[in-house]
Amino acid sequence: MSTYCKGRTALHRATQSGHEVVVRLLLEKGADIEARDGNRWTALLWAAFNGYEAVTRLLLEKGANINTKDGDGWVALHCAANPEHVAAECGHETIVQLLLEKGTDIDRKDGMGWTALHMAAHSGHATMVQLL
Repeated sequence: MSTYCKGRTALHRATQSGHEVVVRLLLEKGADIEARDGNRWTALLWAAFNGYEAVTRLLLEKGANINTKDGDGWVALHCAANPEHVAAECGHETIVQLLLEKGTDIDRKDGMGWTALHMAAHSGHATMVQLL
């Protein structure tokens, strides 16, 4: 099993797939909202990365740490602005807006010194650049 998949909990899996009802149930039953997988990703990072607005909102409402970093220094804002996944139809712009409204650090740098703005600019996503 690769490090990428190692250590994923049921909450990680439900979040990664956008299953809001299951995420809510797991949290109600005591799932660790800050549990980390092999790459140090939390459920919030997975929700933001995959563009699941409702799940992202739920995790924030339930107390997920908006500034939790993964092994590369990414926070949820980096995940939502990732050049591989920035697409309005996937809800990433809405997630970026939500994260900004909830007080994420817009100037947070990852391990390479990139902010979410760097990622959006690199991908040529003009709408995301404007938002950031």
